[in-house]
Amino acid sequence: MDRSRTSLRVEGREVPLCLFRPAANQSMDGRSAEDGPLPGLLYFHGGGFTSGSVEEVEITASALAESIPALVVAVGYALAPAHPFPAAIEDAHAAAVWLAERAGPLGVAGHDAGGHVAVSLTLLARDRGGPEIAAQALFGPMLDPSLTRVGDGENSVTDCARCYRAYLPEAALRLHPYAAPLESRRLGRLPPILIATAQNDVLRPEAESYAARLIDAGVPTEVTRFNGVSHAGLAHHPPALAAAADFFRRRLTGARPDTSSQR
Repeated sequence: MDRSRTSLRVEGREVPLCLFRPAANQSMDGRSAEDGPLPGLLYFHGGGFTSGSVEEVEITASALAESIPALVVAVGYALAPAHPFPAAIEDAHAAAVWLAERAGPLGVAGHDAGGHVAVSLTLLARDRGGPEIAAQALFGPMLDPSLTRVGDGENSVTDCARCYRAYLPEAALRLHPYAAPLESRRLGRLPPILIATAQNDVLRPEAESYAARLIDAGVPTEVTRFNGVSHAGLAHHPPALAAAADFFRRRLTGARPDTSSQR
């Protein structure tokens, strides 16, 4: 695995990027002389919009880079409360434009608040006419600022509410379709999606509700629920990573499904 760093400037902010390349493909632009450009995958860390960094996602990013294989770019998007909505998704969009110029088909993925950023990016890219995103995968995403669909679980609804207040300090923002994707009435023309949830996660009901809404909108949707893993551990849970890698291989490279786990 080859790992390197670079950064972007977005609206005066420095946005760090951490690049992960499979060992067999170490060129800056993700190209292989034999196979052409690798798929590109943007990964957005968790942390409830207020914490987290690209340094915390090495296990997840490395595993996806090697097993898809793909050029994976972890994005250090702007954090609240210093940089509330929509700073994070503007950073995400700039990173998507950057990666689309250096890789093959583009995918996005994220955990927790990073899942929210990934979803918002797909909406923004659709509405701005690009870059084209071919697939998205979410691990235990935060999708509903109203917190009206939470379930029973080990993580705290109070903590989720605090994070949303930092990210969306004005109440009116909590109705914006990029801030409340679960309430959006425009879910068509979004890329195929995999949603991975943890059984005992308070956010599981809203993630699965979002999946149902996407299915109704005609978006190819896959949902996988995992037992015996926490919300925090979902993004580096080996079975969840294997499911995401298989999903991206199919959607970004046209590979057939991996049925080894079913044997």
